Amino acid sequence: MTSSLRVLGIDPGLTRCGVGVVDVDGSRRGTLVHVGVIRSSPDTEIGDRLSIVAAGIRAVIAEHRPHAVAVERVFAQQNTHSVMGTAQASGVALLIASESGLPAATHTPSEVKAAVTGYGAADKRQVQTMIARILRLDELPQPADAADALAIALCHAWRRGGAASSSGQAALTPAQRAWADAEKRVGRTYLRATP
Repeated sequence: MTSSLRVLGIDPGLTRCGVGVVDVDGSRRGTLVHVGVIRSSPDTEIGDRLSIVAAGIRAVIAEHRPHAVAVERVFAQQNTHSVMGTAQASGVALLIASESGLPAATHTPSEVKAAVTGYGAADKRQVQTMIARILRLDELPQPADAADALAIALCHAWRRGGAASSSGQAALTPAQRAWADAEKRVGRTYLRATP
């Protein structure tokens, strides 16, 4: 029996903090364990909002016992107020992972999108569609924060040990394999950079 890696993905935010837990086996096949959104009101004091996010993340860790935590890396936005809240929630998530003795990593939005869709500038709907397909879900994960959390978890598992690295088609993520197969069907050659 193949052991799996359980990853908690976190799409940090104060109003909506997406959390998603997936199991990824040695063949890089993902299975949904949990998905949800931790919510706090914009009318609540910042310290209380961060406490709500912290409590929610602690509850998910206690209930689902992930092996690792992956958080979306904060990137520059024009809305400074929004980026500050995202950075604060991200810091809380990384702190809780450390306090829980879990390895933690951050991944950029384009890195996550590329891992699950094969395209680093994919839109929210494309990410949701691929997450539903990869995890064999009947419906798109809602809201988008929840889908993003699952995408972050899958990206981390695929890049950090969901399967042993090898050369060729097996080293591609499921999304990249699907893209390559589609290109072959329409007569194009999938080019992969070689070291």
